[in-house]
Amino acid sequence: MRFESGRQLTARGFLFDMDGTLVDSGAVVERVWGVWARRQGIDPVGLMPVAHGRRAIETIRMFATHVTDPEAEARWLEEAERLDLDGLVEIPGARALIASLPPDSWALVTSADAALARSRLEACGLPVPRVFITAESVERGKPDPHCYRLGAEGLGLDPRDCIVFEDADAGLAAGRASGAQVVAVASTQSSEGLDRKGELWVPDLSGLRVRRDGDVFRLSHV
Repeated sequence: MRFESGRQLTARGFLFDMDGTLVDSGAVVERVWGVWARRQGIDPVGLMPVAHGRRAIETIRMFATHVTDPEAEARWLEEAERLDLDGLVEIPGARALIASLPPDSWALVTSADAALARSRLEACGLPVPRVFITAESVERGKPDPHCYRLGAEGLGLDPRDCIVFEDADAGLAAGRASGAQVVAVASTQSSEGLDRKGELWVPDLSGLRVRRDGDVFRLSHV
């Protein structure tokens, strides 16, 4: 259901995915992964919904079992994405929402590698947080919840005291499995699809407001 005005969530910390949540990188992802998929004889249409939100290496292992060096393929994809900045923009409201939060209250939890994440945040004028969980931080990526548990731990919090912001199914599943509250951003999925799945969702981040109340934060939508 849509996160409507009048609803409120309470948390002590915030865990943000990057692509599709803070940064609209859809055009870049589709260009680069489309080139790679066609080179491998894979239909990009079937690959893209699965690739969103996952580490490159895991998508490669799922779709390209014939490649002899998946790590090399992942490095090629990550470098190609890092160099392609055309069309990168912030998700509406991302910069303002982040600026309203104390630096020690939020973390980034992304399936991108560190270099790619830094490049995209910089391109969109977004800060790199102190707690910065990337593809290199974990052995198993989303939908495994360990990444979000690490993010909460870095803030000194239990995941149950955090709100996860995500767009892709793999990340939404990881957030729920970690024990956190989850808010979906309807960027790479339709609002109708998120409704069918029972997700609490927002169209973007522009309507969200955070108010401090003692040792907790109140998240609402205007």
